[in-house]
Amino acid sequence: MSGGADGANGAAGDDGRPTLAVWKFASCDGCQLSLLDCEEELLMLAGAVRIAHFTEMSRASTPGPYDVSLVEGSITTEADAERVREVRAMSRRLVTIGACATAGGIQALRNFAGEGEYAGMVYAHPEYIAALETSTPISAHVEVDFELQGCPIDRHQLLEVLTATLAGRRPVIPGHSVCWQCKGRGTVCVLVAKGTACLGPVTRSGCGALCPAVGRGCFGCFGPAETANTASLAAQLRHQGMAPLELSRFFSTFNAAAPAFRDEAVAEGAPVRVALGATRRNRPWGAQ
Repeated sequence: MSGGADGANGAAGDDGRPTLAVWKFASCDGCQLSLLDCEEELLMLAGAVRIAHFTEMSRASTPGPYDVSLVEGSITTEADAERVREVRAMSRRLVTIGACATAGGIQALRNFAGEGEYAGMVYAHPEYIAALETSTPISAHVEVDFELQGCPIDRHQLLEVLTATLAGRRPVIPGHSVCWQCKGRGTVCVLVAKGTACLGPVTRSGCGALCPAVGRGCFGCFGPAETANTASLAAQLRHQGMAPLELSRFFSTFNAAAPAFRDEAVAEGAPVRVALGATRRNRPWGAQ
């Protein structure tokens, strides 16, 4: 593998295998479980890399640097902001996995509320909670080599990212919408045929169009597609009778802070907050 972050030279394990580390920040662990769900593929992966740090799987941990770090979860505390900078410094390649790591996650809904408003609803003593004002993706704090969307991620896409990374090529992950997958499996469009609210036209594929296949609208689990035209979809949903408040909430789910969804939610009346937008600091693939 090519070089990366400062101080991360010579990260390969003692036996010559590349080292892999998996890190958790504010999240539900679902994307890490997607890696464990690889089952037979995980055994082959374990033969190709040395898993140096993965607390979801083992208490054993080997100090860095690491060839590849997979990072799950958003940044919600000052301590996490500092820790992710340490992870970046130890990693040649840093790949964020899941909606929390790539778009702030469901917890980014607090970005649209008043400061401390949600904490006051959930905790009896919110004054004991030490958290940042907003929930932000990893790329708002450090440079990221690749982002893998999903809530949770698709295990086949994860294997493609790992295989490509180890082979020194850029991962091939589709950027087209869920509609493409609906067409591929012969699913009748729930938006057009049934008038069901659906984020499929603006959501990145990856789930196999599971919800439309059972007659439900897409919830946007995989975040905005590469060419998401949210304004056009919003116009269609308004035509079908959806009120602006409903529309803003419709775009504010698992990927509430993803720019395309966030901007449309704001356009429909969601409150604007300072620091709502994360600064994208992704590195070109192969950058030293």
